[in-house]
Amino acid sequence: MYDKIKYLKAGDKAIVMEFGDSIAKDINAKISLALEKLKEVDADGIVDILPTYRSILINYEPSKIKYKELLDLLKSIKLDGALDGGGRVKLIEIPTLYGGEYGPDLSFVAKHANLSEEEVIKIHSGTDYLVYMMGFLPGFAYLGGLDERIATPRLKSPRLKIEAGSVGIASNQTGMYPVQSPGGWQLIGRTPLKLYDESKNPPVFIEAGNYIRYVPITEEEYKKIDEEVAEYKYQVVIKDAERSELHE
Repeated sequence: MYDKIKYLKAGDKAIVMEFGDSIAKDINAKISLALEKLKEVDADGIVDILPTYRSILINYEPSKIKYKELLDLLKSIKLDGALDGGGRVKLIEIPTLYGGEYGPDLSFVAKHANLSEEEVIKIHSGTDYLVYMMGFLPGFAYLGGLDERIATPRLKSPRLKIEAGSVGIASNQTGMYPVQSPGGWQLIGRTPLKLYDESKNPPVFIEAGNYIRYVPITEEEYKKIDEEVAEYKYQVVIKDAERSELHE
């Protein structure tokens, strides 16, 4: 983490607040704190606020707020919150059916890790993953915290079609595909949840700073949840949790 935040121009309609030069939890915690403060700012002209692994991009409308005015405003925000790992966070449970046709690469991941499929499932679902940022696809969450024991290289030849909700591993990352897409991740399971729904506002229920917990389910449970999601009857489990209670 930098000693002081860097403020960088990004074209003529954006400013980047850069907090560090690596992917780290302390940097992400500072970014989360800054996001909360920025949401409280009452400034006409700020169009969008987009967090990344180590920075925040603020898009603005120059006809409503000038660069110097916005820069001074950003510099005036107090970011002295504690970064000791405490505090409360949103923990989102993602019901996941592992293996079989839903996770065709689970056996390969297990073989690569010299573990059983059951051990891979236990390790993968036994960690709570921090959402560092959103991007790539609408609703795609970049997660941190994958156990090194199950880190697995990407596929040598990417698939042309991966079903929405597929949960995968690529090197030291894990994540899930919010929409149908090509991709090269090793697929170990699938969630029946609709991770991106353009009919809703907002269309995604996951945000940077949240935590994700994968919860193993049976095929019977998968089909039941899938039906409830299609009928808009399923309630996603989102808990208000102490950070100290998480499995990281």
